[in-house]
Amino acid sequence: MTQASLMAREIAEIPDAVRRFLHGSGAAAHALGRRLAELSPAVTVTVARGSSDHAATYFQYACEILTGRPVASLGPSVVSVYGTRLRLAGQAALAISQSGRSPDIVALLNAARAGGAETAALVNVEGSPLLEAADWRVPLRAGTERSVAATKSVVASVAAALGVLAAWSGDAALEAAVAALPDRLAEALHQDWTPALDTAAAARSLYALGRGPGFAVASEAALKLKETSMLHAEAYSGAELLHGPVSLVEPGFPVFAFVPDDAARPGLRDICARVRDTGAALFTVGEAGAGTRLPHAPTGHPLTEPLSMLVSFYGFVEAVARARGLDPDAPRGLRKVTETL
Repeated sequence: MTQASLMAREIAEIPDAVRRFLHGSGAAAHALGRRLAELSPAVTVTVARGSSDHAATYFQYACEILTGRPVASLGPSVVSVYGTRLRLAGQAALAISQSGRSPDIVALLNAARAGGAETAALVNVEGSPLLEAADWRVPLRAGTERSVAATKSVVASVAAALGVLAAWSGDAALEAAVAALPDRLAEALHQDWTPALDTAAAARSLYALGRGPGFAVASEAALKLKETSMLHAEAYSGAELLHGPVSLVEPGFPVFAFVPDDAARPGLRDICARVRDTGAALFTVGEAGAGTRLPHAPTGHPLTEPLSMLVSFYGFVEAVARARGLDPDAPRGLRKVTETL
């Protein structure tokens, strides 16, 4: 029997990783959320790269939906390359990272703190420079992640961010949905996406679509297809697709649409119908009324449902990499910790 990849084993650990986070750091996330409610920042800035930046995008949409307060992603080079002094008095800065070791991310959070922001970090590796640089520290407790492609730490990051937001906004329904995530994500691991496997494995290029938190999931899906499967994939907001990129969609072109049960669903249904009419190979996660529907595990809350979809996708993309004859644990040109300036 072929031994499971590190990536596959770490995907299988996701429910337990989230359970460990809730048990060990749920109180820290709640305390941070209550502090943000007291601070009431006019803006929160995020500090992240790669998959962690997709977790930050998920936080951005969820925060803006729940609190009405804008969230902005800061470009690390503004500080590490251009030496800008930030002016963030009275605001909040949230850093997200698996390793907490990339120099530009650490420098940016330090600059945000020097510029007057109250800082927080969601980091998997305890004792890392990024975690130590923050006023508020929320260890993710996902466990050692050896696969180059981050999975369980990304899901733990989003669960942590949603826990913070539940406390910030006082949303009891979201708090309950986050508490129930381990069981829902265990169900997500067992969804059958094989109807899309041959199409993705044979593709040269594809699109991933979503809106709101679903766009963060689409962005992460596109990145994972690139890094594990050497497949050119681009993520678009469903609305942005119609502003130009749809012209590349032709018969047989694969499109994956993440369509959670939230306010964006009606618009995404219309977009999916237009994509279907081009002859694209359309696959939808969630009810879209068009294309081949891939199953997912509902979570009972619109802000946690996209995370369940992401967990099902992770299992799928690991299979895509293997179907393309690739080792998902050894992406070409990548290392586990990327240290940039």
